[in-house]
This record gives sequence, structure tokens and C-alpha cells, in this order.
Amino acid sequence: MSKILIADDNEHNLYIARFLLEDAGHETVQVTSGEEAVNTASADNFDLILMDIQMPGMDGIEATRRIKAAGVSAPIVALTAKAMSGDKEAILAAGCDGYISKPFEVEVFVAVVERYLSERRE
Repeated sequence: MSKILIADDNEHNLYIARFLLEDAGHETVQVTSGEEAVNTASADNFDLILMDIQMPGMDGIEATRRIKAAGVSAPIVALTAKAMSGDKEAILAAGCDGYISKPFEVEVFVAVVERYLSERRE
């Protein structure tokens, strides 16, 4: 079982991600802001962090930068509806290890999560 942090300010998105991940046997922790994501990621050990990019207050880009600066080694995968040209590159440049566009297809979401978790286990 892997431990996954989900940071998203949308209750519906949190519910879907949590349902899919827990159904696959993973433990999840959910937060609703960038500030909570930074504090939670820094205080506990996670195998993966799923980060919404567009959150009020501290957005996912800044939260990712702070989490990486704190030395957290868990991969961070962006969950975002930002699909404009250059957005993916900017998100990856901020320190995210991967990217899933919203709304996501279940198969794509599960495949990306499992890929990062299997790489972490190796």
C-alpha cells in the first residue's frame, strides 16, 4: 500500500481521486490548499503527491516549489485544467514530475499514478 497526498480545493475532484486511489488499495490524505499541502508534505512521508495547480491563496506551482525546497523526495504530479500552450512546460519547470490534464480519464489517471509509484518502489 502506498501513501498518497491529494491537494485540490474542489471537493468533487478530491472525492473522485480518493475513491480511485483507495479502491486500488492506497492510503490517501486530502488537503484543500497549497499551504496545507506544504505543511502536510513536509510533516509526513508520502509515496506520491497529486497537486492541483489552480488553488486559491498559494497555488500548486508555489506549493510544489516549497515542497521541493523542503527536501521532500516524493514525486509530484500536477492535476490541472490548464492546457494552454506552454502550461505543461511551466508546470514541469516548477518542479512537478508529471502532469495529468483535468478532466482526466480514469485509465490515464490510474496508469500515471501506478507508473510513479512503481518507479518509487524500484
